[in-house]
Amino acid sequence: MTLTAPTIDNLSLNITEEIHVRATLQATFDALLEQLGPANETPEGQSLSMVIEPRPGGRWFRDLGKENGHFWGHVQAIKRPTLLEITGPLFMSAPVVSNIQYRLKEDGDGTVITFRHSAFGVIPEEFRLGVAKGWTNMLERVRRQAESASQKK
Repeated sequence: MTLTAPTIDNLSLNITEEIHVRATLQATFDALLEQLGPANETPEGQSLSMVIEPRPGGRWFRDLGKENGHFWGHVQAIKRPTLLEITGPLFMSAPVVSNIQYRLKEDGDGTVITFRHSAFGVIPEEFRLGVAKGWTNMLERVRRQAESASQKK
């Protein structure tokens, strides 16, 4: 058996991304809640059956039916339509705590979303490799939904 000492680099994860959405602040925030909840899916288009309770302390979880599922986190802060912050293990079945923040602000012809995911703990390598791709996919789906809703009005 080989044991390696953990370092701050392999115990932490920090991802930051920014995306411009050509939609109102409210339409973008609404699309964010929809994409984190019932419209949440894998990059391959498979539904994750997610539920988000958009209030302080509200749960974010995967509902597999019959009282089965996966807890992802709690809403730590929500200030409609400019902030959504969630803390919890997210998709990692490991001793990890994550904090994700979506900060939205008006920017000329639309909204800018600044996303941050910080995590600390024993982060399995397979999660570390795919997490940035997953968040980029999520933000792109939010952008498409918000812009589509804005064009219909």
